[in-house]
Amino acid sequence: MNEFNLQVENNTDRLDRYLSQNLPSLSRSRIQQLIEQAAVQLNGKVCTSKKTTVKAGDRISLEIPAAEPLELQPEDIPLDILYEDDSLMILNKPAGLVVHPAPGHSDGTLVNAILAHCPNLPGIGGVQRPGIVHRLDKDTTGAIVIAKTELAHQHLQAQLQAKTARREYLGIVHGAPKTESGTINLPIGRHPVDRKKMAVVPVEQGGRSAVTHWQLKERLGNYTLMHFQLETGRTHQIRVHSAQIGHPIVGDLVYSSGRSVGVNLPGQALHAWRLRLQHPVLGEWIEVSAPPSQIFTKLLEILRRRVAISPQN
Repeated sequence: MNEFNLQVENNTDRLDRYLSQNLPSLSRSRIQQLIEQAAVQLNGKVCTSKKTTVKAGDRISLEIPAAEPLELQPEDIPLDILYEDDSLMILNKPAGLVVHPAPGHSDGTLVNAILAHCPNLPGIGGVQRPGIVHRLDKDTTGAIVIAKTELAHQHLQAQLQAKTARREYLGIVHGAPKTESGTINLPIGRHPVDRKKMAVVPVEQGGRSAVTHWQLKERLGNYTLMHFQLETGRTHQIRVHSAQIGHPIVGDLVYSSGRSVGVNLPGQALHAWRLRLQHPVLGEWIEVSAPPSQIFTKLLEILRRRVAISPQN
């Protein structure tokens, strides 16, 4: 259990706001939760109203209970760690690994693996768990950042919302775009019929703004290696946008109408290639590149060989 004792100096402010400004390691929502749980005392008396006004001379004490253990079980699943310190870790996720437990995937997830790797997590929101800052689809490989502390989780999520963090992907698509680069600005929402899928949906019908920048990296006959950069992070965003412009991701059985490339793939040929973010504590910029999987590299080699032996060459 951690305890903080503060004395208000020249301030008149709401209790929750004052505490969030003076205890930057805690998010405001976490502070509000602690106030509701009677963990805050004002001048020696429990205060459960976040709107209470504090003034100069007031004494505030806050007790943070030890993080409750997560009900999930740690599992010894190998992790490809690209970067790690006390605040965060960046992993190269393999295909087939679900990030977070969900119906049908109660174990064997990335979270289970992290709990085994980091048995002494300080906790986020009062629960001993890793902070999933952003997600990757089950069969999408590549760089994913995990927060170890509440401060890191809050800071990294704010970077994604402010678009200061940069996420870049490599994908192999069907067909060959006519131009060298472009931007897809189409809102995405839940598919109106198939609720397991996402789709381009007008904002007035529930779609949310989604922007994907793309650049052609290599022409491979009837296929293309593309570089994607996300401005927003909607579910299945690259996969939906690529399919919408007529160039679905190779191996995507959900959005590519079952087109075959003649290579046995574990899922869509989409890889979170590079991640750039600001360290939540040190303030310096971190840029990490995740090597593509063997199957992604093999697919590229096969397509290059096909182009090399094509009669047109």
